Amino acid sequence: MISHGLTIVVNELKKHLEAAYSVPVSNDAVQAGNLAEGLAAGGNGGAVPRDKLIFTLVNIKEEKTLKNLPNFVRNDTTLRATYENPPVFLNFQILVTATYSNYNNALLMLSRAIRFFQSRNVFTQDDVSPSSITTNAPENALDRLDSFKLIFDLCSPSMEEVNHLWGTLGGKQYPFVIYMMRMLDLKYSSVYNENSLIKEVVRDIVHKTES
Repeated sequence: MISHGLTIVVNELKKHLEAAYSVPVSNDAVQAGNLAEGLAAGGNGGAVPRDKLIFTLVNIKEEKTLKNLPNFVRNDTTLRATYENPPVFLNFQILVTATYSNYNNALLMLSRAIRFFQSRNVFTQDDVSPSSITTNAPENALDRLDSFKLIFDLCSPSMEEVNHLWGTLGGKQYPFVIYMMRMLDLKYSSVYNENSLIKEVVRDIVHKTES
């Protein structure tokens, strides 16, 4: 599901770049990938895919404000309650890196991506193109998102955090920006119990008489 959510956003960005700037965008010009693999393999020696915008997941955080949700669903039609674990709400820090050989082009493409998320930072199944949902989607239906609401917020890390990030990735810094993708809820439907609803409470009050 994480992969599908990020793929949908990547597909939408491709469509925006083609429509807004009238420039054809190749299939892999904007892609999700692990930037660290290329950096570790050889840095600037050609291992890192060049002339691309690469979306890399660098951190996952749980949304603790939604942690204590009820573990049951009430059905007033059947008068039964099903019990299942609540979904896990997660926030993802996404590193968007411009690996263009020409530095000015890298800044240009990064600016276009920032303007895209400034104008549109919420993605739902109702306002994205159907082809964005199906293109490069996971083959297994359980790995695909049926309903979703992805919110992109700009992150502003300190210089120390930036230094730690690129040190962890193992390479020199490229032009980049970091977004927090909120809130993808992960859930596997698994009902572990089902009971009837309480429909009536009977209280019998008995007064004890003195013997």
